Amino acid sequence: MPKLYEYFGLIIMFYANEHEPVHVHGKFQDRESRAEIIVLNGVVSEIRYSTVAGRDPLGTNEMRHFEEVVSARADDIITKWIDFFVLHKSITPERITRRLK
Repeated sequence: MPKLYEYFGLIIMFYANEHEPVHVHGKFQDRESRAEIIVLNGVVSEIRYSTVAGRDPLGTNEMRHFEEVVSARADDIITKWIDFFVLHKSITPERITRRLK
């Protein structure tokens, strides 16, 4: 379960048994949401947010933070996805301590 970022208590991560399309999970306490990154012709064209079955979704503040991180770091998330799932490299988590917006 590679953790990518920590942002104001929110954890952004992959699950180790993930599948395409590229997506990350945002977790805060017992709540969780998902962000799917859509890439067309090598460029991020859309980010789709959804709930996770069996989990309460992120609250308003946490969801705003999740959207901030995913939109600001979408290209980096794709690189980390390739590193972890394709190249089998380890991921070093990053703690973000300053507001992204």
